Amino acid sequence: MTTPRRFDLIVFDWDGTLFDSTALIVRCIQNACRDIGAGVPSDADAAYVIGLGLQDALRHAVPGLDAARYPELGLRYRHHYFASQHELSMFPGTLEMLQALKARHHWLAVATGKGRRGLDEALAHAQLKSLFDGTRTADETASKPDPRMLNELMREFGTEPERTLMIGDTTHDLQLARNAGTPRVAVSYGAHDHEAFGGFEPLAIAHSTRELHDWLLQHA
Repeated sequence: MTTPRRFDLIVFDWDGTLFDSTALIVRCIQNACRDIGAGVPSDADAAYVIGLGLQDALRHAVPGLDAARYPELGLRYRHHYFASQHELSMFPGTLEMLQALKARHHWLAVATGKGRRGLDEALAHAQLKSLFDGTRTADETASKPDPRMLNELMREFGTEPERTLMIGDTTHDLQLARNAGTPRVAVSYGAHDHEAFGGFEPLAIAHSTRELHDWLLQHA
């Protein structure tokens, strides 16, 4: 028996949710800091900012840097990231999960702190572009947790908040969903510790892509 569809639009974060990129992003932030002689954040501090737009992320990860130097830091981050992004891969089972959701006729979208160039290159590298009906990046709208990304996607597809589901690995994603009034699901295998998720009242916390896949097919 087919389970009735609860959500028309399912929106995924990218880094740490679909793609196993947390360690690389942390390393690139740290290497960019070394390049310009700035204080190097810890792994935990660098991971915390994943999901934010790049400039917001760098200001949080490296507070106190002269404001005029953040663009330079951003350039060094991009240099390291684009030189290494070919090393990245999807979490196991991600493609099968997305294909199963498409077969149920959900609209699928991405809301990410990445820039447009970074997301487009990642989609092309993973050959996933055809699976997503819409995308928003932090350099073309407001950075998380501002609700604008989700609001724009809901307007694009004509969906109501209660028929839209946000899935992410950080508190930034969950706060984005709360601000937009949409239900949310968290995954624990990305950038943020799952113990931080409880206050955001996610419908579920998935500890693997397989768990997420099964939950979505049963409840979404």
